[in-house]
Amino acid sequence: MFSPYYALARRSGPADPLNHCAINVAIYRKRGKRWAMTERPRGAVRRTADTFTVGPSNLAWDGKSLTIRIDEIAVPIPGRIRGTIRVVPSAITQQAFVLNENGNHWWWPIAPCARVQVTLKHPDLRWQGDGYFDMNYGDAPLESGFRNWQWARGATRDGAVILYEAQRCDGSRANLAMTFDPQGRMQAFGPPPAVELRRTGWRVGRNVRSEYTAQILRTLEDAPFYARSVVSAKLLGEPVVLMHESLSLDRFKMPLVQAMLPFRMPRR
Repeated sequence: MFSPYYALARRSGPADPLNHCAINVAIYRKRGKRWAMTERPRGAVRRTADTFTVGPSNLAWDGKSLTIRIDEIAVPIPGRIRGTIRVVPSAITQQAFVLNENGNHWWWPIAPCARVQVTLKHPDLRWQGDGYFDMNYGDAPLESGFRNWQWARGATRDGAVILYEAQRCDGSRANLAMTFDPQGRMQAFGPPPAVELRRTGWRVGRNVRSEYTAQILRTLEDAPFYARSVVSAKLLGEPVVLMHESLSLDRFKMPLVQAMLPFRMPRR
């Protein structure tokens, strides 16, 4: 959905989204990070009821777990990313959330609680821990419906907590706050006040809902329209470490930003 090539194709009318597919992989280590997001055309994309393949990488669902096989080249500094990621949900939720009044943007927290097993050959990395799996989908460009959003998810003593706040182009807001237990049962709660966080190097605004002060522990991605961070906050009386995303769609649609994107997202 952030493809500059797809955005260019849409300027002439409806474009085929399957002609603009990519598997995005981001690895963060003390010794540096690796990033891959190579776009490929329809001829490199294959789908069945339980598999999705883009070029040399693919995802497969066996009814109990999602296995992601990665074989990509990092950019802008070339480096192999190859290995397997296995996502094992404790439960699959059934509820998706409409994000705007037109009903053309949806979000589905498919597996709020999951275990993730990472086994990479390049770079040599093995890890197991808490994980999450969701999906955004719709039939209109994101930038036509939203100006920005803030999203966060963290593990709690009893499951997981998710915050999703979006500012729509008409000035209204979506503001979701919910917890999930390992069985996938959801409980909505009133979001606490927003705490302003330090802007990124690209001056992208960040905030998070928290009952007390919040702190940025680490900025993982700092891009002209997007930031990914690790944030500490307090929710429902519990300290929580959150994976946090800030997205500025006003920035994303700027011609200068569109011209910069191919450096991070090449197309084969």
